This record gives sequence, C-alpha cells and structure tokens, in this order.
Amino acid sequence: MSDLPGSELTRWIAVRQCDGRAAEITANEAERAALAERFSLVSIGSLSATLNLSRDGEKVAASGHMQAAIVQSCAISGNDLPARIEEELELLFVPARNDFRPDEEIELEESDLDEIAYEGDRFDLGEAVAQSLALAIDPFATGPEADRVREEVGLAEPEKENPFAKLKGLGLN
Repeated sequence: MSDLPGSELTRWIAVRQCDGRAAEITANEAERAALAERFSLVSIGSLSATLNLSRDGEKVAASGHMQAAIVQSCAISGNDLPARIEEELELLFVPARNDFRPDEEIELEESDLDEIAYEGDRFDLGEAVAQSLALAIDPFATGPEADRVREEVGLAEPEKENPFAKLKGLGLN
C-alpha cells in the first residue's frame, strides 16, 4: 500500500525489520473519529490489533487478532446500534508487480486474492487493519426497534403488496 489519501490509521513497517516481530496497533481518538466518518459509523470506541510478522524474502505474513467496539446505525430504524468486532487476521504483503502492460489481462489464482501489494521497502500495516475493520462491519445489522419499524412502513409483510407489481401491467418492454 502506498500513501493513500484518506489513510487514517497509518503505521509504516519496514520489510527488513519484520522477521519475528510483533506489532501492536491501537487507534487514538482522532484516528477512530476519522475512520468512523470514512466507514459511515456513528463512532468507534476502540480499535486495536496485535499481529505477529514473519518474512520470506520480500513477502511478509502478518497474523493475529483485531478487536473493536463500534456504534453503527441500524439498517432499518437508523437508531444507534453498538457492536463488538473480534476478528482473526491473516494478511500477506507482497511487492507490487509492474511487469505487465496496462492492457494485458491478468489471471489471478485464489491465493492471489489475499495478497496486499506494497511499493518500495515498507508497507502500511495500519491501513490493512483499517480495511479489515471495514470488511468485518455488518452492513445490514439491525437493532431491537427494527421489527417495529418494518411494521410501521409495511415491510413486515412483503407478500402483501409488491410496489413493482403495478409496473408489470404497463407493458414497458
């Protein structure tokens, strides 16, 4: 990863210093507020990760644990919904490839999908943790008021009336 605009949790790690190293990342208040805005959360009360790094040539594996306390909006009611996130992390940082033409089609193997490319002699472990948090957030989380709101707006019985059924008879082919 490079200097990405909007990278709120930057923690640069030099590749040459990775073998056998433990890394702890704890987001401060300003970083948590910026990440909450980036991920459309009400707030992030805590975010931390503990990772063990191991190096194989220019590849660096990071494995460990991430935990966070967030407040997001209920997908139905919009009310504040506190949530705890506990995730095991397995990350693999690899040098960015530049041995292909811009119009060349690239075949990816399944194992390639879990790689995070970096340029130069360092990578941003903090941004990888931030992106891991984003992937762990349930975008459809609902709170205790969700059923009541579904009833109020008529979403509780979708078979009752489909709003698109009226369009079916208009012959809009």
